[in-house]
Amino acid sequence: MSRAFQSLAALRSALDAGEVSARELAGMFLARAERAASLNAFLHIDRERTLAEADVADRRIAAGEAGPLTGIPLAHKDIFVTQGWRSTAGSRMLSNYQSPFDATVVEKLGPQQAGMVCLGKLNCDEYAMGSSNENSAFGAVQNPWDPARVPGGSSGGSAAAVAAGLTPAATGTDTGGSLRQPAAMCGITAIKPTYGRVSRFGMIAFASSLDQGGPMAHSAEDCALLLDAMSGFDPRDSTSLDTPEAAKSILQSYNGAIATPGAQPLQGLRIGVPAEFFGAGLAPDVAAAVETALVEFEKLGAQRVAVSLPRTQLSIPAYYVIAPAEASSNLSRFDGVRYGHRAADYRDLNDMIERSRAEGFGAEVKRRILTGAYVLSHGYYDAYYLQAQRVRRLIGEDFQNAFRQCDLIMGPVAPTTAWPIGQKNNDPVAMYLEDIFTLGVSLAGLPGMSVPCGFGANNMPVGLQIIGNYFDEGRMLATAHRYQQVTDWHARKPEGFA
Repeated sequence: MSRAFQSLAALRSALDAGEVSARELAGMFLARAERAASLNAFLHIDRERTLAEADVADRRIAAGEAGPLTGIPLAHKDIFVTQGWRSTAGSRMLSNYQSPFDATVVEKLGPQQAGMVCLGKLNCDEYAMGSSNENSAFGAVQNPWDPARVPGGSSGGSAAAVAAGLTPAATGTDTGGSLRQPAAMCGITAIKPTYGRVSRFGMIAFASSLDQGGPMAHSAEDCALLLDAMSGFDPRDSTSLDTPEAAKSILQSYNGAIATPGAQPLQGLRIGVPAEFFGAGLAPDVAAAVETALVEFEKLGAQRVAVSLPRTQLSIPAYYVIAPAEASSNLSRFDGVRYGHRAADYRDLNDMIERSRAEGFGAEVKRRILTGAYVLSHGYYDAYYLQAQRVRRLIGEDFQNAFRQCDLIMGPVAPTTAWPIGQKNNDPVAMYLEDIFTLGVSLAGLPGMSVPCGFGANNMPVGLQIIGNYFDEGRMLATAHRYQQVTDWHARKPEGFA
């Protein structure tokens, strides 16, 4: 029987029972990835390195030293640096770069700690800038549900690989929705944790005050296992949180929240539904799927509460000032001097830097660098950047006001399902508008997740967004798990990948 779509718990049981070895499991997923090369989800596969990690896991299992994730395969978004593998951030600028160290997330999940087996590096929008995975220097990723459509972005390679059964789990990053939106468009589960919960050390920076790593898998139960292993204070990351709240075990909180028995396990849970998430821009098919999901939560005992997030519309201009400003600063290090792409022909140092950047960066990255440099320039800093930061604070206050009335907030992840590849390439503003429901969560630093909740037009997946207050990931994941116990949207498989 194929194990491609089995839960992490089922894979754990099979490994512990000796039904399959970590080496055999890794080999099966590598074969699937090779057969599905046309999706363009993987950027780098090293069979020998993967099988060597699997052998380490098999020895730990044989010695009785296996943890919950030992021997289970995963793949990393190519925004996390990995020793021995290429780390490109989807950019020509870093097309041949190999990091001398591992990102903290890679360390935590890798052979020496959690014991997971790395299958390879996954495609993404260049420097995580994009909502469709069409901005990668190595080509667009295809959506497994319809290869003519985008998988979402920037973690599109991760979402597509999990959805197609090329890996049971993957890492991704979320700056303005880059975990939640591709998960919604590919019909899988993903969670962006509270800002600072997961270390950013070794994660190639886009916008430092927004970037967060998180897991992508088929179910909330799987994501709980992964996020628990990924989380924790890291002294190498100045934004990593060292507080009692951040130190609490996600799995302990999750297990406590799912312990409620009965036909209505969510009795007493107040779900806030923001009116601003259901306006004219929301596609009818997406609205219908989300409404059906909300009714299901009510059947489980939850109470629906009307709330307001009045500054939702302002999240787009605020984000697209703050994020490009930080990107223009972070990407200044890529100059062709110490590492990265260097132009072959140049007159002097300045010309070398200019030509290297012109050749190494793609159009969307250049657009954001220019925007960021502009809003930080003399005479515009106060008018744009400082004002955007004020709006950001007000958006955070809107969420806190809402949480005085409810426990969790729910609504759509994106206003539409996945669109055809190339449809929005010439209209960046239309592309930016796809992030309207996810940006506010990132600006506020809150945890948010995407859960499959149905299908819309053209049989494309729809995602339900669940938003929690700070450090409330355990309850969010448990609530999603209860929903997935009575629905099977997360278990649906795209045709041709079963």
